[in-house]
Amino acid sequence: MRGGAQSHLMRCSDGHYYVVKFQNNPQHRRILVNELLGTKLAARLGLPTTPVAIVEVTEELIRLTPELAMEMPRARIPCQSGLQFGSRYPGDPRRLALHDFLPDEQLRQVANLHDFAGMLVFDKWTCNTNGRQTLFFQEAPRARHATVDSSSGEKTTTPYTTLMIDQGFCFNAGEWNFPDAPLRGLYARNRVYEGVTGMASFAPWLERLEKQMTERALDEITKQIPPSWYEDDFDAVLRICEQLLRRRALVPELIAAAKQSNRQPFPNWI
Repeated sequence: MRGGAQSHLMRCSDGHYYVVKFQNNPQHRRILVNELLGTKLAARLGLPTTPVAIVEVTEELIRLTPELAMEMPRARIPCQSGLQFGSRYPGDPRRLALHDFLPDEQLRQVANLHDFAGMLVFDKWTCNTNGRQTLFFQEAPRARHATVDSSSGEKTTTPYTTLMIDQGFCFNAGEWNFPDAPLRGLYARNRVYEGVTGMASFAPWLERLEKQMTERALDEITKQIPPSWYEDDFDAVLRICEQLLRRRALVPELIAAAKQSNRQPFPNWI
């Protein structure tokens, strides 16, 4: 798969396909922690993410599959066996077309475009130092032809859905700190924020952030993380959680800083 972590698309024992990131990926071992923790937190906020899993990849499979390797600057090394992070592919890759970019006309057809505002709340909270990564797909890929709306007589098309993927650079990737900056976490195109008319547009997710992202919720998720992913330094994971609890109140200020930036990402903010 594309991307700096050199993930691999794999069919797993539950019958689903997963995009699997390995412990010895070129970015950092902690990327796996960020993916599991970040994706589960985003899901608790009601954001459109993919189901995730801890995927066991055996040494025998790696030995028998030459493609399971990491391309390093001066060497090609096998993927590490053991427990890896898996993000479920949203369908059968032989039948489902995914897009990481849509032209403006198709972007208007995204049914859950408002979720970009919610994802910005998440990305500011977790200090995602990468641009927001998304996928777009149509729920019924076999029916992409236009149909006629019986009430209006106008032609309609199957709407797109967006999924928010790749939480690997939350908490500043392997650094596990929070170097906030106004443009961090924003999606590359302002059009997705046209529905934002003020801070009230972020209110549903800000409220969930305050009420649902509790110490107990963080504890439930961190207990699921394999110790090998953080090299048995659980204190470092706890420090991340402590900072997340403190940062909940900081998010409106971070969004306001993005609004005041030269980019002006919210064209309809009143």
